[in-house]
Amino acid sequence: MKLTKKSHACVRLEKDGRTLVLDPGMFTEEDAVLGADALLVTHEHPDHFDEGRLRAALDANPAAGLWTLRSVADRLAPAYPGRVHTVGHGDAFTAAGFDVEVHGELHAVIHPDIPRVTNVGFLVDGAVFHPGDALTVPGRPVDTLLLPVMAPWNKISEVIDYVREVRPRRAYDIHDALLTDLARPIYDRQIGELGGTDHQRLASGASAEL
Repeated sequence: MKLTKKSHACVRLEKDGRTLVLDPGMFTEEDAVLGADALLVTHEHPDHFDEGRLRAALDANPAAGLWTLRSVADRLAPAYPGRVHTVGHGDAFTAAGFDVEVHGELHAVIHPDIPRVTNVGFLVDGAVFHPGDALTVPGRPVDTLLLPVMAPWNKISEVIDYVREVRPRRAYDIHDALLTDLARPIYDRQIGELGGTDHQRLASGASAEL
C-alpha cells in the first residue's frame, strides 16, 4: 500500500491501482481527491470535510463512493443516490478493494461549553488507522497510526500517551496545518523520544510504501 500525505488531515492510500482518500478538508489541496475511487470522512468540521471537494471527486468518477457518518452523509446523499453510505462505530465494509473498520463515536472535547459532534475513525486493511479528531484506541494492533499532532482539542502529553496506548509500529503526523515550522522539531523530538514507536513526518505530497 502506498500512503501519500496531503495538507492537514488528508491522506491518499493506493493499492492495486485503486485510490482511497480520507478527510479532504478546507486546508487540503484541490487535487487531493483527483482519481479517488472511494472517500472516507471522519466528521463534519470543515478542516476534514469540504463539500465542494467531495462533489468534485464524485462527479469526476461515477463509480466512486463516500463512506461517512450521518451528519456528512445527509448533505450529499440526495445528489448521489446509492453512492453515499452512512457508517458508525462497529461497522465494517469494503471500499474500492480496501477493507475498512469503523471505530469511535465522538469528537474530542474542545471546551466543555462547545457541544461535541460525532466522529469516527477508520482502520484500513487492518493496518492504517485514521482517528479523525479523537484519540480513539481501536482495540486491536495497528501497524501505522495517523497521528493528530496539533489541534485545539489536544496537547502534546496526550498525543504521546495516545501513541503509547495504541502502540503502532510507526506513526505519521496528520492534523498539522496549525503547527509552525519552528515548533516541529520540538514535537518530533518529544514524540519520537517518549512515544515508544517509529515517529515520522511526511511533507505534503510526499509518499511512503507501507
